[in-house]
Amino acid sequence: MKYIATLILSFNFFFVHAESLEFLEAEVLSLKNSSPERILFVGNSYLYYNDSLHNHLRRMAEEQNPERKEFFGYKSATIGGSRLAHHNLDHLLDSKNIGINKPFQLVILQGGSAEVLDKAARKSFNLNAKKMIAKIKDSGGEALLYMTHPYVPPHKLYDPRMIEKIRYTYIKAANDYDALVAPIGIAYINAYKARPDIQLHKSYDGSHPDILGTYLSACVLYTTIFKKPSSEVQYNYFGEISNEDQKFLQDIADMTVKDFFDR
Repeated sequence: MKYIATLILSFNFFFVHAESLEFLEAEVLSLKNSSPERILFVGNSYLYYNDSLHNHLRRMAEEQNPERKEFFGYKSATIGGSRLAHHNLDHLLDSKNIGINKPFQLVILQGGSAEVLDKAARKSFNLNAKKMIAKIKDSGGEALLYMTHPYVPPHKLYDPRMIEKIRYTYIKAANDYDALVAPIGIAYINAYKARPDIQLHKSYDGSHPDILGTYLSACVLYTTIFKKPSSEVQYNYFGEISNEDQKFLQDIADMTVKDFFDR
């Protein structure tokens, strides 16, 4: 298929520009626990749009593990427009504060979309990631950095090379502090290259995900976390996502994750 062939293209063309960011590869290739049942999402509106990303991932996991359904504890703590520094992680990691009786096994950290745009913001992101990842590990959990997607038109800060800054920022923090990163931003790029007509962003702002973007993110998280192809999942948001779009997004997610981690 056309979009499968597109993914074979090298990512190297993303990384030639005036600011010259180092090309990094992820060093942590999987979680120690590839079947976490208690997961905390920490971020902003990129997570809570479209019925909340944690709900989609949980439904996928429940479908594949119906016998463990009652043991799943997924929580999402989001603040509109937030950066990493805006969250009270100490409060959230005491899981009983938010209705989960046992500690979280995995914490997903999603930074503000603008935290990658300049050197000072990237440094702040890195320092806050350091503190938060250390706290997560001290609590007995693992950390996963949620690589955000870039802006598209009509966003006023649209830059076709924004993915370079995103990729660098998230992989550097993950490598610096021994954490996993989910290549969601790269999956968006791959999907748009294969099908320029697909709508992953809200058309009115070019920033927030539309339902297909949220579904793609869930698929990337599913295969990154559980080390299984998202193509095994039947869940399609109760029929809201067409069979064609579902297969396309699952294939994009699975091939992006494979390319990102298999070296």
